[in-house]
Amino acid sequence: MTTALRDASTTPRPTLPSGLEEPADLLRRRIADGTAVVAVVGLGYVGVPLMRAFWDDGLPVRGYDVDADRVERLRRGESPLKHLGAGMVAEMAAGDPERFTVSTDLAGLAEADAVLICVPTPLGKHHDPDLSYVERAADAVARTLRPGQLVVLESTTYPHTTRDVVLPRLAASGLACGIEFFLAYSPEREDPGRRDHSTATIPKLVGGVDPISGELATSLYRRAVHEVIPVSSAAVAEAAKILENVYRGVNIALVNEMKRVLDALGIDVWEVIEAAATKPFGFQPFYPGPGMGGHCIPIDPFYLAWKAREVGEPTRFIELAGEVNRAMPDYVVGRLTEALNRRGKAVGGSRILVLGLAYKPDVDDIRESPSLELLDRLEELGAVVDYNDPHVPCLSPRAPGGAARASVPLSSRELSEYDCVVVATNHSVYDWQRIAESSRLVVDTRNALARVTGDRGHIVKA
Repeated sequence: MTTALRDASTTPRPTLPSGLEEPADLLRRRIADGTAVVAVVGLGYVGVPLMRAFWDDGLPVRGYDVDADRVERLRRGESPLKHLGAGMVAEMAAGDPERFTVSTDLAGLAEADAVLICVPTPLGKHHDPDLSYVERAADAVARTLRPGQLVVLESTTYPHTTRDVVLPRLAASGLACGIEFFLAYSPEREDPGRRDHSTATIPKLVGGVDPISGELATSLYRRAVHEVIPVSSAAVAEAAKILENVYRGVNIALVNEMKRVLDALGIDVWEVIEAAATKPFGFQPFYPGPGMGGHCIPIDPFYLAWKAREVGEPTRFIELAGEVNRAMPDYVVGRLTEALNRRGKAVGGSRILVLGLAYKPDVDDIRESPSLELLDRLEELGAVVDYNDPHVPCLSPRAPGGAARASVPLSSRELSEYDCVVVATNHSVYDWQRIAESSRLVVDTRNALARVTGDRGHIVKA
């Protein structure tokens, strides 16, 4: 049976008992006077900073996550991710207990005036969108949905997800969207590890599934974010987020392909990029690497391509960029193999150290990290592989990359015992001069050793 959707354009305005505020008016008042309770579903790299931004504004915040261990750590004031900093959660946990609570019990969502959904949107095994986390979160919200609540999806997804996936689940409650409850989309724009911006300073896009929902969501976010930019619909906001990340992915694919061509021509791609970047207009520098990591750039093009196929439109350009980026770990392994061969060694049996497991510098996030693929490919070729990452002291056997591992020490003596050291992530704590001087062979995928002095004959860029 299909549940008919009711919205502000198709449903007669309900008559409330005398003396009761209209749901939209009630929510406007609570947002304006700072009494609106904000609930965040999904307490990861997006959800925790978002809670902090509203907490800083003085609003009471409630956090929900299915991971009981994470919830308990947050209660103790511990940040679930190192790059968030120790104080982000500790200060909330040490403050007024009425203004900060965390729980695994989603029934508590009933007391919230606004529910912000910040759950993962990964890929399935066939690279199709996996919206199961969004669906479960929406179902949980629907079970306690009441008049006057605002629901906002923040998870990155394809256009029309809010309308086609979240709205039907909420409307099944029997309440009317745009009249009794309100629904919008506002994409997260977090960049883990970045120090020059925070949740409060990154401009926020907001689009409602109807005008009233958009207005209310915009008012809410203006409490916590310096600049809020309303757009005409949730679909526009969804598409803008996809465009941001596809733009980056395509341009990174371009420089990754340029790297391969210029390597074959004996030209340093890093110097070429630096030279091109001297032009004051018409060029923005992007940089090559060993592959794509993180939640957004490796995944978002697949979400768009999947939706495009649904409406019969090809995305050849975008899909080709994805193929180029996904091929980079194999390219690095090929360059490493050539470098070892020139020294009379095979990959099989060689001891290889991968520097950096995180997908980007100075964070502990390994989602979609190309370093994990490098570990797998080198071991498949028979190498004995270790890793060092000060931000990732151990790797769970449940994580991509196979068996449990631990980060090995990084002394000069230990560096000298490896046949090859692969620079996969350029963490700022690494002493590149010492690494260059102590290693027999270095394959540098990040141009991290560009400024080391002395002998460079054993440094290979890849």
